[in-house]
Amino acid sequence: MRIISGLNRGKQIIAPAKLPVRPTTDFAKEALFNILSNNYYFESIAVLDLFAGTGNISYELASRGCKSITAVDKHPACIKFINQTAEALSYPINTLRADVYEYLKRTTQQFDFIFADPPYEFSTEQFIEIANLVFSRNLLTDNGLLVIEHSKRTNLETAPHYTDTRYYGGNAFSFFEQIEDSE
Repeated sequence: MRIISGLNRGKQIIAPAKLPVRPTTDFAKEALFNILSNNYYFESIAVLDLFAGTGNISYELASRGCKSITAVDKHPACIKFINQTAEALSYPINTLRADVYEYLKRTTQQFDFIFADPPYEFSTEQFIEIANLVFSRNLLTDNGLLVIEHSKRTNLETAPHYTDTRYYGGNAFSFFEQIEDSE
């Protein structure tokens, strides 16, 4: 994986082969960040990276100047790798080793952007539960955004607060926002 833009643009990061992960492809990540860069000043947002895996998304955010990044994953080897990489690159990434669903049930912090990259083999209900917890617990700031990465075979259009899906090869990003009633 490589960092696409920012301070460490072009830097290759080699994750240990034994990590139980499927990093977001550079092609899909670049497309996602093109969308995000039109909506956010990365230097001023708080980000939550769920199922952080290798830390790929967190590193991209940090390279672009994001100063408040929380990365959550339940695998100790993933958290260790993210911590080592963040330290080597002087990135402000706060890691938490936790089950994502349990973390979402107990945190009270709000974020401007939440990214979730659960295993593609999760059921549609497991993907939707992420959105349900984020919105029922009010974890997004006003105008905040939740993006869930999933296989192109998974359809999240029926989930609450769903707004759009973008497809990149076999990957898809579904977008969720708090939409105010216009009454």
